[in-house]
Amino acid sequence: MSARKPSTETRPDLDRIPDAATFRDWYWLKAELVAFCRTRGLSYAGSKAEIAERIARHFESDGCSGPGAASRDPKGESRPRGRRVTSRVNWARLKITPETVITDSYRNGPNVRAFFQNQIGPRFRFNIAFMEWMRANCGKTMADAVQAWLAIECRRKAGEKAPIPASNQYNRYLRDFFEANPTRSLAEARICWLAKRSRRGPLRYSPADVRVLKG
Repeated sequence: MSARKPSTETRPDLDRIPDAATFRDWYWLKAELVAFCRTRGLSYAGSKAEIAERIARHFESDGCSGPGAASRDPKGESRPRGRRVTSRVNWARLKITPETVITDSYRNGPNVRAFFQNQIGPRFRFNIAFMEWMRANCGKTMADAVQAWLAIECRRKAGEKAPIPASNQYNRYLRDFFEANPTRSLAEARICWLAKRSRRGPLRYSPADVRVLKG
């Protein structure tokens, strides 16, 4: 089978996507997905990947395959908006201690960063592996989180590359780009990424992507 050629199609409006397959073929900003959910009565809570999956299921549902389709089931009843956050903890204002339990309303922010910097020192930085750990460990304590960050940092210093979730397409693209082009700059990587995401099809790095730099 021959390699798929980059598409020259113009990206369609999200409101005019005919089906889930077409939706998945294009790159969408989170703001676009949120705006779409608001017009269709869908929940826009959660990560970008969660919102995108919710929209894809919306397109796959009966009666939701065309422009302007309402977000209702065949009986005319509104569909559930998905699992809701049950905790009312406001992490932006919470007085955080090592004993504080991680809730499903957890959010990164200056207040959380200040706690970790107090516990770990100024070297603390949020990173993908740690943020994934926080999302997956609701119910554990912030003391557990401190130990998790230290373990992740230890593995990083030992040369281990943290896995990048498939939903984090930009970071995954940058890693692949620089592995193939170690002397290229970040500015060049971004040019290639912007060109890539404007086309229909997979968003993984391809050696052909650098051709845009010669234009």
